[in-house]
Amino acid sequence: MLDLITSLGPWVPRLASREFAVATIVAASGSVPRPVGTSMLVSGSGEVLGSLSGGCVEGAVVALALDAMDDGVPRHGNFGFSAADAFAAGLTCGGELAVQVQPVPAAVSGEAAHPLRAALLQLAAQHPDHPVALVRVLGASPGAAVVLSDPGDFRLAASPELARLHGEPALQVESLVRSGGAGLVRLLQPGECAPARTGDTQPAGEPAILVESRLAPPRMLVFGANDFGAALIPAAKLLGYHVTLVDARPAFASQPRFTAADQVVTDWPHRYLAAEAAAGRTDSRTVAAVLTHDPKFDIPLLEAALALDLAYVGAMGSRRSHLQRVDQLLDAGVPPERVAQLHSPIGLDLGAVTPAEVAVSVTAELIAARNRTASCMPLRETSGTIHPAPVPAPTDFDKQEIAWI
Repeated sequence: MLDLITSLGPWVPRLASREFAVATIVAASGSVPRPVGTSMLVSGSGEVLGSLSGGCVEGAVVALALDAMDDGVPRHGNFGFSAADAFAAGLTCGGELAVQVQPVPAAVSGEAAHPLRAALLQLAAQHPDHPVALVRVLGASPGAAVVLSDPGDFRLAASPELARLHGEPALQVESLVRSGGAGLVRLLQPGECAPARTGDTQPAGEPAILVESRLAPPRMLVFGANDFGAALIPAAKLLGYHVTLVDARPAFASQPRFTAADQVVTDWPHRYLAAEAAAGRTDSRTVAAVLTHDPKFDIPLLEAALALDLAYVGAMGSRRSHLQRVDQLLDAGVPPERVAQLHSPIGLDLGAVTPAEVAVSVTAELIAARNRTASCMPLRETSGTIHPAPVPAPTDFDKQEIAWI
């Protein structure tokens, strides 16, 4: 439901007192437009907020939601490609979705607010860029819905509503919340021996935990107040980065064309990066784009950047400049394995020439670098599903007894 935060405002009067239903994607496979956790609201009069598939299954989901509001019973629907009947509800893109529909009755004076109603009103008050997480218990009525305002530091034991969850599901829930992830964590049924795994499908009616978490936006540090920096800043903003432009030259950094950056800093790049790292303001999601193309800035900066655990370090320059840069970094004592992590020359080979084209090239490489399955081939030259299922991180959890919420 976090995807609805920016548009919840006009719905607050409905959410506060009227009946509505929440339809949520709880499992997705193949080529589907939206991920697990995506939600759509349906009012008692059939008004809709949000989308689950871009139009493929919305009509059928609205019908499920209206039925759920009629009798107060949650619904569970599975949708996939319907080749035999072009008019049947299905995903023409070939994927499959499982959707859970939870009705929320009209508010009754003197009664405690329904958990989903309370959660949605809390989310409506959230700033769109602030970290937040939502943990929901599915398969039970009314179920729990807990909004967490500081997911990066979340500890399950600190939440009275969730503290009774133990074993592997507890570890998975905590991990998803703290990492800014989203997924479904199944709970073991009585007599079931295999441990639950994040991302498992939820058989209709079985209890499961749905986690949606959003951390503060990742940072992009753009070093170089030039034409390429001016083009990269808005492109990075489109990808959701909090962008800082850094340049040691006040006359360049103060130009109006850099006002799209969240922050403009006048300082020596390597000194600024070292200070940010020491203050804990860089992490494994931080991106450094070195566009200064000047050894007196580049080499000290790259020494500092390659010593940190950053998501991406890229440097602009020709192949000759890159080779010279590599020699200088090795001479400065940077380990070869660290130098090998440098993305230089920066960007994917798109034939980019203009600053705007180079910005597309750099952001394309960023997307490819954070997706292990990216082939960087035209889709028409590849086969198989366009959106492969995410590969779950390996776990070393021991099998433990599961306590029910």
